[in-house]
Amino acid sequence: MKIISMIPARYAASRFPGKLMQDLGGKSVIVRTYEATVATNLFDDVFVVTDSDIIYKEITSHGGKAIMSKKEHDCGSDRIAEAVEDMNIDIVINVQGDEPFTEKESLGKLIDVFKNDSRKEVDLASLMVHIEDKAEINNPNTVKVIVDQNNFALYFSRSPIPYPRDPDVGVKYYKHKGVYAFRKEAILDFYRLPMRSLEASEKIECIRYLEYGKRIKMVETSVEGIEIDTPEDLDRANRLWK
Repeated sequence: MKIISMIPARYAASRFPGKLMQDLGGKSVIVRTYEATVATNLFDDVFVVTDSDIIYKEITSHGGKAIMSKKEHDCGSDRIAEAVEDMNIDIVINVQGDEPFTEKESLGKLIDVFKNDSRKEVDLASLMVHIEDKAEINNPNTVKVIVDQNNFALYFSRSPIPYPRDPDVGVKYYKHKGVYAFRKEAILDFYRLPMRSLEASEKIECIRYLEYGKRIKMVETSVEGIEIDTPEDLDRANRLWK
């Protein structure tokens, strides 16, 4: 089974433009993320896939591997799908470019899903983290996920799901971490299928898989890391790096 990692990277970002080129402990965020992914030693290859000459040159000048997108893309999955279409691979793991604290344990759990899936019932796998803070549960920037008894995703939402009509039930809430592992066929299907209304409404790309009947296995992890979405996140990351 050939397994690679793709790191989709845009220079533009609505909340923090140019965030991937910001300094984190003497290197850019995107280089830190690339190096952390390579350092896991889990992959046959690791690439940054980008539409930015700046990011392409940043990675290659540090000895890394980068691919320039040929088309404009609305999301990271589309960017990855274009890049892997003609590659001889089985599994591709999407590591977000703004996650410089990417670590081996969580990614290894995703790979194990496919190693243990002899019937090929899983189309993709992703990570979730148990959250208890009410502000985070109600924050629309935090994507929540609910799962069935076998940890297959039922739905993702920016709203608190499930709604706590009976607060005494003691239901657990899970935050979705945007790290995905795809079978090659699944991500190519995503690329070819049009966006439907639920994905368009929530602006959560993995909903497209559910709308077309794909099965997403969720894996719980306790490692949250730091996503660089704001200047405040970058300050926090630099303090942690030191």
